Amino acid sequence: MSNVYTVAVLVGSLRKASINRKVALALAELAPANLKLNIVEIGDLPLYNEDIDVTPPPAAYSTFRQQVGAADALLFVTPEYNRSVPAPLKNAIDVGSRPYGQSCLSGKPGAVISASPGAIGGFGANHHLRQSLVFLDVPCMQQPEAYLSGAGTAFDEAGNLSESVRPFLQKFIDAYGKWVEQHKKA
Repeated sequence: MSNVYTVAVLVGSLRKASINRKVALALAELAPANLKLNIVEIGDLPLYNEDIDVTPPPAAYSTFRQQVGAADALLFVTPEYNRSVPAPLKNAIDVGSRPYGQSCLSGKPGAVISASPGAIGGFGANHHLRQSLVFLDVPCMQQPEAYLSGAGTAFDEAGNLSESVRPFLQKFIDAYGKWVEQHKKA
């Protein structure tokens, strides 16, 4: 029997009806038995500012760092804003990577999935985020890449996952389960 690994899920969109949040919740339902996905909220984090990151840091920073630090792995689910990562997600990464030398992200196996109503499925945000993760020592799953285009049709009006999208998400989360297992055993 394999271990169960906790995964901190960071969703880049703050909208209540966010497609990306729906994707994250669908992945949690489809996750293999070795993964337990938990969304870590990022909407209440003050913009990162070293002037306020003192002892004690803002409570929201401490809570976020504790939740992410306690996780075994990281999953980023993001839309694309202007060919990049949404500001709240970038801010969360900045908060998590500070203070210098005390990153709660470092060494945790990660993966990125981007979802967008557009035709390229958030390709720019996905790759831009990966650049930051390399610097932050988050070993990121390379394959399968996951860009969900036309994501506005991935769920019906009741919020149920489309049967046409289910195999794509299942393949991704199953591969991620193997990636986390492999990385944590190494």
